[in-house]
Amino acid sequence: MLVDTSVELGRDDETLDFPWEAPEQGLRYLDLRRNPDLLEQIEETTGNPALREFLIAVNAPASILASAKCDAWASDEIHPEEEIFGLPKKFGSYVDFVFANSVSRFSFESHEALLKKFAALLQRVPDIPASAEFLLGRCRYHEDGDIREGFYVTFYLFGYGDDETKARRQWEIALRFVSNAVTQLSFNHSPV
Repeated sequence: MLVDTSVELGRDDETLDFPWEAPEQGLRYLDLRRNPDLLEQIEETTGNPALREFLIAVNAPASILASAKCDAWASDEIHPEEEIFGLPKKFGSYVDFVFANSVSRFSFESHEALLKKFAALLQRVPDIPASAEFLLGRCRYHEDGDIREGFYVTFYLFGYGDDETKARRQWEIALRFVSNAVTQLSFNHSPV
């Protein structure tokens, strides 16, 4: 599995508002750590048990993370950097997550260390046609009427295959690897 990390803190880079809300689409942040039953309201997990299990792991009481947003999709749009797999289909997802500990949300060093640890763990997994990317971005945390600038991570994952079923299978395997990494990092976590 290919693993990459990057920092995207430029003026034109994506920024997350947390908690977020998109009233025109009837969507909003759901706190799965405090209310695991809200998982039933996340449309992306319908018919997608792998994503459901990943969100359960990320939002578990012992996890150092909490999910903010997610999506999953199939595609046949293969970018030049993905051609190394030599496969025409991909299945992908993204999950935005923040530190569960609110103090760590404002620490660039904690986020940078997290990305390095993810990369180190995932570079040890078996070589499968999948790629993971962790992007460190800027987040505006809305707390008690105030807005504080901090950070968050967007995690992209793609599995590749000859058809959508095979691509999705590789994605599911890779997602389990990342879920295990979340569990391991949470177990071994020491604040930076």
